[in-house]
Amino acid sequence: MTELLPSFPLLLAFFAASLLLAVTPGAGVMYIVTRSLAEGRAAGLASVLGVALGNLGNAIIASLGLAALIKASPLAFEVIRYGGVLYLFFLGWKALKKPASESGNADESRSTSRRVVLDGFVVALFNPKTALFFAAFLPQFVSPRGGALQPLLLAMLFVAIAAVTDTLYALFAAVASMRLAGRNVGRFLVGGTYFAIGLLTAFTGSRADP
Repeated sequence: MTELLPSFPLLLAFFAASLLLAVTPGAGVMYIVTRSLAEGRAAGLASVLGVALGNLGNAIIASLGLAALIKASPLAFEVIRYGGVLYLFFLGWKALKKPASESGNADESRSTSRRVVLDGFVVALFNPKTALFFAAFLPQFVSPRGGALQPLLLAMLFVAIAAVTDTLYALFAAVASMRLAGRNVGRFLVGGTYFAIGLLTAFTGSRADP
């Protein structure tokens, strides 16, 4: 009989390891904190949703075994990685070029939230190292009798844990953002962070990295 989840001791170890990894700042946290600092709590929470959806996409990719294909093919890895880098640079250029609107229009607010979610999704999804991370991390906690769904369920649990810690990052950064109100630094923070994440991905994204 297959098990949907590993035994309790193994599940507890997975939870502890996931929590430790989730609180460690990475590209997703950088994006979330910057959006929160620049645009406040609503944008921060929207960015949490986007990053979580991107991480979930990578979890599904890893669970389906596509991460192994990416790892085996240098060309596939590099195409995905540099595609993500170029998109990040495009977002950075767009953020620096267009100052934040001061309009309080409700339709514009909804459009901005959708854009923040989409950008966060892309930041997380177009990082092939995340899929490779899931492919390397999850098997350590899959029980011998675990079915095909167990890796996916564990990945979803990790995404949920990361979403909680990311939300805390967003809320704390949103409080700090009140001090930046009216200083017109939001677009420079967001644009600069996109470029920083892009450069980080370009120069540290070697396929040999753990």
